[in-house]
Amino acid sequence: MKRPVILLISSLFLAALTGWGQKISYAEPERDDARTLNFDVIGKVGGQVLVYKNYRDAHYVSAYDNDMKLIEKNKLDFFPDNRILNTDFLQYPDYAYIIYQYQKKNILYCMAAKIDGHGKKIGEPVLLDTTANVNYNVTNKVYSFINSDDRQRFMVFKINSRNDRSHILTTLLFDKDLSMLKRTRVAIPMPQRNDFLSEFSLANDGDLACIRASGTASNDNINKVTLITKPADSDQVFMTDLRLNNLYLDDVRIKVDNLNKHYVITSFFSKTRRGNIDGLYYYLWDKQLRSEILTASTTFSDEFRADAKGDRGLKTAFNDFFLKNIVVRKDGGFMVAAESAYTTSRGNALNRWDYLYGSPYWMSSDYYAWSNPMGYYPWWRYNSFNNTLTRYYADNIAVISFDPKGKLEWSNVIRKSQYDDNSDNFIGYGVMNSGDQFHFLFNTQERRDQILTLQSVSPSGQITRPPTLKNLDMAYEFMPRHAKQVGARQMVIPCQYRGYTCFAKIEF
Repeated sequence: MKRPVILLISSLFLAALTGWGQKISYAEPERDDARTLNFDVIGKVGGQVLVYKNYRDAHYVSAYDNDMKLIEKNKLDFFPDNRILNTDFLQYPDYAYIIYQYQKKNILYCMAAKIDGHGKKIGEPVLLDTTANVNYNVTNKVYSFINSDDRQRFMVFKINSRNDRSHILTTLLFDKDLSMLKRTRVAIPMPQRNDFLSEFSLANDGDLACIRASGTASNDNINKVTLITKPADSDQVFMTDLRLNNLYLDDVRIKVDNLNKHYVITSFFSKTRRGNIDGLYYYLWDKQLRSEILTASTTFSDEFRADAKGDRGLKTAFNDFFLKNIVVRKDGGFMVAAESAYTTSRGNALNRWDYLYGSPYWMSSDYYAWSNPMGYYPWWRYNSFNNTLTRYYADNIAVISFDPKGKLEWSNVIRKSQYDDNSDNFIGYGVMNSGDQFHFLFNTQERRDQILTLQSVSPSGQITRPPTLKNLDMAYEFMPRHAKQVGARQMVIPCQYRGYTCFAKIEF
């Protein structure tokens, strides 16, 4: 009887080593899906994986089965002939919404269309809002889109910045059936010349929060932050200045804690103007009481700096780090992930402040649109890399956990070193939250090949690296930064194969 028991134990051990039982399913490249294809992984709808694709003036939704075999590809023929300025997506188990904007003459339209699990239109598109008297040469969106974590509410909003001293914020709150719950038009005072609105978040109950930040004409660190909140059923906004305690903030983020009814605001900080990054600032706000719960700051230790610095010195270790993920816990604590990202380019001497708070906030149009920076690199706002070779870098990931009182619990560093020329599609990382761990997917260079690598962080901060993913085909170049979680342990990741864009699904 010993031998079968030994064999059983051995089998279980081998299963644990390959753990995860990873499986990669590759979609066949389509002839029309060029390397320069614009795409967005919508998610899993009706059991199918839906991917939006746009090349030139053609717009499609492709539906893939569980093995990433193409079921059908539907042209979005309800899109107007006018150029589409922007698309956003909101996915549910049985349907999805496409929120799109286009201009006709001097009117900009914001529309919503419902599609099924095959990418086919359900009913007729619904008009959400219009903006009249826009410039005839509008090239950017006017409306921004956000949704609540439970996807029961979403909002489109626009910011009219014609008056430097008072911006007009127009918000439209909808439920999941596209019924408008509230339309609000409110003036936001902008007392300082370099004030701007940013970090819009929508709570599950429909409450809106954003920040008004103030810098200087020299694109410095932020020296004043105001939390702006608007209850779902109100036409009034409430403003509260954050206590910065003589700190200079940088890269401010806001996260809704729906379970505990809190807003979490966090940011890197320095103790001097344009100084080196010293640590992380933390502010907690009670939604129901409309009051501050606590303000805290953590100065990074030399040990943590040495772990994260890469090729930098201790004092400048975090100067290239930017906040990428914030995860709140049930107990009110939270975890942040930040990545070192920077560029080098002949003829351009960009610094952290050029990336963060420069002119991209201000446009020649009367409106400026906000986009969630969590999915982008800091240089997404800065489009002056003209006719020069630009090398993009994405290095170490710092993961930091705080308890509900803002006290540092643990910190750790996932080490990586990535770069690419004139493209940032293949650097960076994607994340999957399986509940028990936080998983990071990224490319690593091994000899001449880019290897898709997985590292996982436990709730206690322990980093593990499972074995290399199974049936990993080296002919595919993965873009993990654009990956999207579509199930409890499933991710869809874009890739390129012989000059074509295609998609793969990873099951863990």
